[in-house]
Amino acid sequence: MFWYRKLIKLSTATKSKSTVTKTLVQATLSHFSTASHSPASVAQPSGLGPTKPDEKPRVVVLGSGWAGCRLMKGLNPSLYDIVCVSPRNHMVFTPLLASTCVGTLEFRSVAEPIARIQPSISSAPGSYFFLANSTAVDTENHEVHCETVTDGADTVDPWKFKISYDKLVIASGSEASTFGIRGVKEHAIFLREVHHAQEIRRKLLLNLMLSDVPGLPEEEKRRLLHCVVVGGGPTGVEFSGELGDFIRRDVHERYSHVKDYIHVTLIEANEILSSFDDRLRRYAIKHLTKSGVRLVRGIVKDVKPENLVLSDGSEVPYGLLVWSTGVGPSTFVNSLGLPKSPGGRIGIDEWLRVPTVEDVFSIGDCSGFLESTGKPVLPALAQVAERQGKYLANLLNKICKDGGGHANSAKDMNLGDPFEYKHLGSMATVGRFKALVDLRQSKEAKGISLAGFVSWFIWRSAYLTRVVSWRNRFYVAINWLTTLVFGRDISRI
Repeated sequence: MFWYRKLIKLSTATKSKSTVTKTLVQATLSHFSTASHSPASVAQPSGLGPTKPDEKPRVVVLGSGWAGCRLMKGLNPSLYDIVCVSPRNHMVFTPLLASTCVGTLEFRSVAEPIARIQPSISSAPGSYFFLANSTAVDTENHEVHCETVTDGADTVDPWKFKISYDKLVIASGSEASTFGIRGVKEHAIFLREVHHAQEIRRKLLLNLMLSDVPGLPEEEKRRLLHCVVVGGGPTGVEFSGELGDFIRRDVHERYSHVKDYIHVTLIEANEILSSFDDRLRRYAIKHLTKSGVRLVRGIVKDVKPENLVLSDGSEVPYGLLVWSTGVGPSTFVNSLGLPKSPGGRIGIDEWLRVPTVEDVFSIGDCSGFLESTGKPVLPALAQVAERQGKYLANLLNKICKDGGGHANSAKDMNLGDPFEYKHLGSMATVGRFKALVDLRQSKEAKGISLAGFVSWFIWRSAYLTRVVSWRNRFYVAINWLTTLVFGRDISRI
């Protein structure tokens, strides 16, 4: 009876704590409401109301990717209040994300908190970060509709609220393209966020340990240890190279019982690394093949829980399936009643404005030049997004200094030079001490292209200097040194 009474008391305390948590969250968000807290107004969405003429204008940034974070870093907090709305509170250094999947780098090495990128968000009275998804944009009333992210926690209900803006920057990024292929979302893992890399790492290590169980059939062991990568772009190739290196060095030493069963297959419909120089592509194919990666040209038609089906009818069993076939517009972008560029992105002019509405800009993967500008739609690359963010930060600072910071006050203002993009080249690693560096401005142009150890050194040096902060540079350098001396971390945490 004593333990029974203790259990009842514990259950009652848990329910009470849950109720208090909900009340605190709702009270915190209601702090931003301009409405009274009468019973009739409780159900109404709260939020940040319009700024007053004597207050700093408010820039609302949707997204925390390359474009949004570079924009926030460059905005002058003495000119603007900055509000960021994003389902993640950090920026991901995506070029090194593949390295975290196999323990070459730790996850915190490629993630930088937004509060470090723009300190005013955590310190200035009128600047905020909201862990939320944007659900709609009301361009007539200069409002963004949002809903909080709860990650499935049943102790906190999603909360809807509105944010008024003087300037809105849509930098919400893109989504992985599945081309409508059945089973991709259910069974494949994408490689775009830190939690994707964590899932891949846990799945890979789980399969390695399960395959070592006594009595497991040979066919099932081969399936569990077959890693399939779909998509031969830089992400797919770099991940395949990291996997091949992980197998040769770490699996052969630490999982010697199953080392002969694990294999990597890279499936691509056309040529791998199609934007690179032909000589570099041939080098990549040769090195990947040498490292044990099997290259298959084919089109995936269907994905099942334990195998995928190619267009020729052949079935490929897998234990781990990673999907990296490119990106497309997100559901949020598709839902917006804004003009679209070729490919379904938000249409923008030469100054990165959405021309049909006031005070709305768009940058990064979710935007593209309208056909009327005569400019091509730029590729969904980090260097494009970063430079757009830098340009727009300078432009918005200029607009505010010229008296156009508040809503509807920048009409007919001289914005200066339009945005111009110059491609700086492409880089990709293909495995241990080998990489590709293509410095041509386009596939047809002439320029320097390198492959091998020197390229690998350039690749590492470039990314070490491009990592967002000194904190992350220190983490990355230490992780690389630790991996070189002691091998990769194979803990399944």
